[in-house]
Amino acid sequence: MRSIFTITALVLALGIVGMLAKKQWTSSRVPLVPAAQGGATGTAQQQSQQIQQQVQQQMDQLMQKPRPMPDDESK
Repeated sequence: MRSIFTITALVLALGIVGMLAKKQWTSSRVPLVPAAQGGATGTAQQQSQQIQQQVQQQMDQLMQKPRPMPDDESK
């Protein structure tokens, strides 16, 4: 009898975790091509190259930003 309650509780917990994971997964999806760029036109290869170029440009911009220097106060 105790094992039936244990298995039922485990299945219920697994179901809850599964539903939460599915909800989180679907809410975190981002469209590959933003709508501001005219929608999803072109082949998958062209879209992939465009995304790679966007990521490269963003990385270049981030690498160009100066990092804040720490204070030289020695205690």
